[in-house]
Amino acid sequence: MRVPPAIRRQSRREVVTDLLLWLLLCAFVAAMGPDPVQDPAAFGTVTAPRLALASAAVLVGRSRPLAALVLLLPLGPWRFSEGFATVDLSWLLPRTGVKILPVAPTSPFIMWYAYLTGRREAGTWPPLAAFGLIAVVGVAVVLAAGGDLALWVSMVTGLVGTYLVPYLLGLVRRLVIRQRGQARLSAEAQARLRERARIARDMHDSLGHDLALIAVRAAGLELAPGLDPAQARAAGELREAAADATDRLRQIIGLLGEDAAAAPLAPVDEDVTELVRRARDSGMAIDLDMAAGPVPGLARAVVQEGLTNAAKHAPGAAVRVSVGPRRVSVRNGPARGRPRARRGGTGLTGLAERARLAGGTLTAGAVDGGYELVVELP
Repeated sequence: MRVPPAIRRQSRREVVTDLLLWLLLCAFVAAMGPDPVQDPAAFGTVTAPRLALASAAVLVGRSRPLAALVLLLPLGPWRFSEGFATVDLSWLLPRTGVKILPVAPTSPFIMWYAYLTGRREAGTWPPLAAFGLIAVVGVAVVLAAGGDLALWVSMVTGLVGTYLVPYLLGLVRRLVIRQRGQARLSAEAQARLRERARIARDMHDSLGHDLALIAVRAAGLELAPGLDPAQARAAGELREAAADATDRLRQIIGLLGEDAAAAPLAPVDEDVTELVRRARDSGMAIDLDMAAGPVPGLARAVVQEGLTNAAKHAPGAAVRVSVGPRRVSVRNGPARGRPRARRGGTGLTGLAERARLAGGTLTAGAVDGGYELVVELP
C-alpha cells in the first residue's frame, strides 16, 4: 500500500518525533475536556472529536503545517479565562482584570505549527486565507460572548501572540535561510569564475606561447633551402595549422575568461632567461638585455606576452628584450614573413590589469615599422 506524500515520513527519527508530539498533544487535549471516568458521555462527545482533530493535525503537520493550523482552530485560545498576563485597564474599560494573550493548553502546539507555516509555506494567499478564517472565528467568539471591549482586547492579543508572531518568526527564518543559500551560490559562482580565469591564464601563458613558437619553427623550416616543393608545402601547412590552433585557443580563452575576475599575479615557474632561451631555440632572433638589480615579478609575463605577439604577428622579425628593476620592454622590428594570426586577443588586456594592480602602467603600439610593449613599475 502506497503512503500518501502528505503523511509520509522520511526517517525513523521523524516517526518517533511525531509520535511523541501526538501523545503530548492528546494529553493536553484530554486535560481540556471532561473527566472520562466521571462523565464518559461528555468525554465521547467533546474530547473524542478534539482528539481526532489533533491526530489529523500531527499526521499532516510535518508536510502541511498550514493544514494542521486550520485543524487545530477549534482548540485555539477562545475561552479568554486564562492569559499570559492580566492588566488593569480601568482607565479605559469598566473591567479591571483584562486577559492579555489568552492561552490554552494547546497554545504551544498552535504556535509551533504557525511557526512552521511561516518557515515552509512559500505561497502568500493560503496563509492570508487561513488567518482571515482565524480572525472570523475570533470575531464570532467575541460577539457570542457579548462583544465586551475587554473581550476584543483579549481576542486581538491572542491572535497576534498565538498565530501572527510565530508565523512572522518562521517567515523571517525562511528568508534568512534563503539569503544564506543565495550568498553561498554567489560565492560558488565567483569561485568558478576565478577558476575559469586561472585556467584561461594558464592556457594563454603556456599553450599560446608554445603554439606560437611551433609556428615560428614551421615558418623557418618552410623557408629553409634544399627542401623540395612538397616538403615546403607541408611545412607551410604545419605553420598554418599552428596559427589556426592559436586562434582557436584565443577563442576558448575568451569564453573561459568571460566576466571573470582579474588573473592572479603569481608567475609560472620559469625565469626570463629560460623563456628567451626557449624562444631562441625555436628560431626567433632575440637580443636580451638584463640590467643589474632585482627582476620585477611581472617581467616574465611581459616578456612572454611580447614574444608571443612577435611570433604571431611579426614572424622572422628581430626582437629586443630589456629587463630592468622598474621597466620591462619587448620590441620587434618589421615582419619578414606573412603573419597568420588574427588580432584582437585578450593577452594585453589582462597584462594591463595586472600591471595596474601592481601600481604600474602598460603602453603598447607601433614603433618604426615594428611593435613595442613597455611596462613601467613604481
